[in-house]
Amino acid sequence: MGRFGFRGRRKGIPDEPALLAAAAENPGGSVAEIDPAYIEDPNGYVPPEAIRGAWLVDSTGKLTGEYQKNPRHGVPQDDFSHLTDPDHWLGWLGDDPATAVRNGIEESLRAQVADAVVEWVKILETPRFLTAVRRRSDDEQIMLVTRAALAAPFALSVRTAQYGRSTLLGVFSWAAVNLLSPEARKDRHWFDLGVGLDWADERLPERIYEIDAEGGTAER
Repeated sequence: MGRFGFRGRRKGIPDEPALLAAAAENPGGSVAEIDPAYIEDPNGYVPPEAIRGAWLVDSTGKLTGEYQKNPRHGVPQDDFSHLTDPDHWLGWLGDDPATAVRNGIEESLRAQVADAVVEWVKILETPRFLTAVRRRSDDEQIMLVTRAALAAPFALSVRTAQYGRSTLLGVFSWAAVNLLSPEARKDRHWFDLGVGLDWADERLPERIYEIDAEGGTAER
């Protein structure tokens, strides 16, 4: 795991079998201390903020007694930088693409469980984008976007009254057609759990065109 900024020594080395076993499996490395207030399954996806710090391990697999605090420890926050940082046009998502995608994810969850509340969302890597354009009839130097889609890999925490808190991993996809005619525009979301980005990317072309083939009003 990554090194944190502050290093100090704690009084005594914890005599916790699970911690000692993890240290033995990571000679010369470190063992993270996960804050259970923010994550239930330390073996699944753990947001950086949920790590309190890390115990350092010597070359023989034993704890050194040194502990590095995580300056980012605290309530996990949204992270859409992988969506917004790339130099890719996202005007079809409105003035705030991150909020649009977050709302789309929450809508998808609430379609399954009405009281679902998304606590945080992190886009894990650069999404795959698909954009269809045509030349403007009166000026062939100008390209007009007619269809657009994206597939964004995510990790998120969602809380419901029935199921409590859950951490989910998957890919959120969004396709929109008829972008030149706002009154005819149609959008659709896909919320695929447990799939990879390549899988979702391969399906973007068929998904973006199937909306046109269906007619009527697509789910948004």
